[in-house]
Amino acid sequence: MRFLDRFESAIEKGVQGTFSRIFRSELKPVDVSSAVRGAMDDHVQEYSRDRAVAPNQYTVRVAPSDMKRFEEIGIDVLAAEVENTAREHAEENNFALVGPIDVRIEEGTEELTGELEIEVGTKRGAVAPATSQVATESNPIIDVEGERWILTEPVTILGRGTEADITISDSGVSRRHLELRKTPDGVIASDLGSTNGLYVEGHKVDAATLVDGNQLVIGRTRILFWTSPAKEQYT
Repeated sequence: MRFLDRFESAIEKGVQGTFSRIFRSELKPVDVSSAVRGAMDDHVQEYSRDRAVAPNQYTVRVAPSDMKRFEEIGIDVLAAEVENTAREHAEENNFALVGPIDVRIEEGTEELTGELEIEVGTKRGAVAPATSQVATESNPIIDVEGERWILTEPVTILGRGTEADITISDSGVSRRHLELRKTPDGVIASDLGSTNGLYVEGHKVDAATLVDGNQLVIGRTRILFWTSPAKEQYT
């Protein structure tokens, strides 16, 4: 069993539970962000002196009155902002993640007025935010317009559609645009019949085996591919 598989099994047993926090006034968006960060800190599992794993799944339950107010702001907008602050918090503290951070805000009972409850857990994805990991040949890292992801599964799909493993907000990118496939001979990048094609090092290709430092372009989006642990490459 690969290290990441063993790691995931341990995480699924340890990084889960509930977290609650009471506030003196009506809930504000900043309170949700603060509480999710607190839940992350409260459920971090340390597996070695330099290896700590945080949960990446957060279900936030609030009272109906708070939910109504948040709906006026936009639940999806609020959840996305909380996800961003949680990701930044993980990066600042060098917490490892086994999948993208997912925050869901749901309506709870009236008893939650003035407080919130968070259920935390972990779910491994095809990619995970590269918070503390460094690139290796077995676990390459890609940089998509400044956001770094470690490839944890054999196949990763990038595109504009929500079904993609990495969703890219670029009108020049097709819904399922690019496939990255890990093989014994390296990672193969393949165009999935997109409208605007795939470019590797400036050349339009249908498929290419990637090497450390390659630059890919789909639509107007630049993607960097790394298999080297040199930290200066991510700056």
